[in-house]
Amino acid sequence: MFDNFKTRAEAVFPGIAIALTIGFAASFLGEHYGAPAMLFALLLGMALNFLYQDPRSATGIEFSSRQILRFGVALLGFRIAFDDLLSIGWPVFGMIVAGVFSTILVGVLIARMMGYRPRFGMLTGGAVGICGASAALALSAVLPRDERNERATVFVVVGVTSLSTLAMIIYPVISAQFGLDDTAAGIFFGATIHDVAQVVGAGYSVSDTAGDIATLTKLLRVALLLPVVLMFAMIFSASREAGEKRPPLLPGFLVAFVVFAALNSLLELPVLFTDAMSSLSRICLVAAIAAIGLKSDLRSMLTIGFKPVLLMLLETVWLATFVLLGLYLLG
Repeated sequence: MFDNFKTRAEAVFPGIAIALTIGFAASFLGEHYGAPAMLFALLLGMALNFLYQDPRSATGIEFSSRQILRFGVALLGFRIAFDDLLSIGWPVFGMIVAGVFSTILVGVLIARMMGYRPRFGMLTGGAVGICGASAALALSAVLPRDERNERATVFVVVGVTSLSTLAMIIYPVISAQFGLDDTAAGIFFGATIHDVAQVVGAGYSVSDTAGDIATLTKLLRVALLLPVVLMFAMIFSASREAGEKRPPLLPGFLVAFVVFAALNSLLELPVLFTDAMSSLSRICLVAAIAAIGLKSDLRSMLTIGFKPVLLMLLETVWLATFVLLGLYLLG
């Protein structure tokens, strides 16, 4: 047993080391230049695609893109505290839930109109509706594994991160144009901007109150990752195309996500511990996206075309419009 473990560890170590190294480099660049670390990790990984062609590192890179990804998603549960989420109020809660699921539905409908498979619309809609690159990675983990899925995940991460950065700049201007107060602006940012970092940036650029409410609202959307991933798992466990491997009905990482969220909600866990788990989750996710980048051929990405960009843009516009209308109706 020990020999098997040692052999397995030796096989995956080089690839894991490469993914982690790229991840740490991307995190440094992200902090230094104030840009999304996941985008840097993906681009650096794609630039070093030749490392995936080396059999010595391929196994570990494959491991990083799947197992480390799942581990990082599971640890996201420590960012969720149900009492904090409920404090935002049921009307806003209902609006956010409706916004997330309607964005996924809109994504599926537009994807079908554009000639794509519904799963691509589900992936883009889920990434736009929930929490950007992290959601794209989590949702792709329960999709049937094939080359098109991996390429779609890479594209969605790039697209949703870019749109999130634009939203961080544009949405404060929109909130001012619509005369939103700090509370409404915080809800708007938290309910619409894709990635957590950009939500925080937009919120605190308006005021501390807007920043606090935006962060809390965003955590509510992150909590919706659980039911959405479970829904995806059930759909793709019940139906699959020929030759595709059936995903498990209830993935282990999703069970872990629920357990960690429950622990964080029911127990008074030390802030130092939850912060450490959140940081570890981010390290794992950045390393996983670096591994996905390492597996991706940039030439194949260039053949995707403009329609997927338009799809994600339309989903983003839908979500922003939906939330603005909801805020207007809620008064």
